[in-house]
Amino acid sequence: MSANQRVRLNSSVSGGSGSQEPDFFNERVLLLVMESMKWDVKVLCRTASVCRRLRAMAKRLLWRELCLFRAPRITESLSNGVHSSRMSSGWPALAKLLFFCGGCNSSRNFVMSLSKPGHFVTESRFSKTSGRSFLMKRCRNDLLFVSDPCEHRVEDREDDLGVFRGVFRGFRESMTRACLIARQVALEETERCPYCGARVWSMTTAGLIPRNAAKRLGSHEGALEYFVCVNGHLHGTCWLAPLSSDEGVNGEDEEYEIDSSGGDGVPSEFYDDPTVSNGFRDHVSNRRTT
Repeated sequence: MSANQRVRLNSSVSGGSGSQEPDFFNERVLLLVMESMKWDVKVLCRTASVCRRLRAMAKRLLWRELCLFRAPRITESLSNGVHSSRMSSGWPALAKLLFFCGGCNSSRNFVMSLSKPGHFVTESRFSKTSGRSFLMKRCRNDLLFVSDPCEHRVEDREDDLGVFRGVFRGFRESMTRACLIARQVALEETERCPYCGARVWSMTTAGLIPRNAAKRLGSHEGALEYFVCVNGHLHGTCWLAPLSSDEGVNGEDEEYEIDSSGGDGVPSEFYDDPTVSNGFRDHVSNRRTT
């Protein structure tokens, strides 16, 4: 093959632009590589950290495709089915929220002896049914997805620490935001959203934590704290009460694991989003029993 033929072949592979750029800068090639790897979150993180160009490509395209592949129903709900739409605070922030436990630090309403660092999670279950338990009665028309708590052992306490996270759809138009503004709740000075870096409101300070929230988490009333950022991301902590030996992990909520295909004659809107999987295997902690 002559040198001219090689140049023409390379130009056709790169879309006919005549550039000699490596194949890993080609969007179609990157999409095929990520698809072949089942959209592994850690691989995408490493790819986005290589250089500015790949980081920009990941921000514009790859994080969105990962969310659609790994969490199709929750992504569909949050984007109203318009996949090309801009997600509030960006697709990278949503991907981080879906697949990363943000850890926790002490706050004025939730005191801890030691901070817990953030970490990737193997899988998460986000539920709009759980989300309703975090909404005051006047805000029940808001759509909020909340995860099951990620459990952490704390040496100096009998209770496990639960770290949970969530996301609103259309937070700017939500009743929750309207209530925060109407009550003139101040944004926290030191706390920031672990997913987008925005400022947050303390829902404890605002007096907008329903009693059902503690019950849903398996916690004691008053033993939790959570924040909502200006972009609609929720993160919080709670002390988890030990389960008795005759209680299951889900307790009386086993029906929430039913697939949302609408089977068994129940309308699909009563079902939750299924488990969100990362595409890699890590240790998963289980609720301990007494």
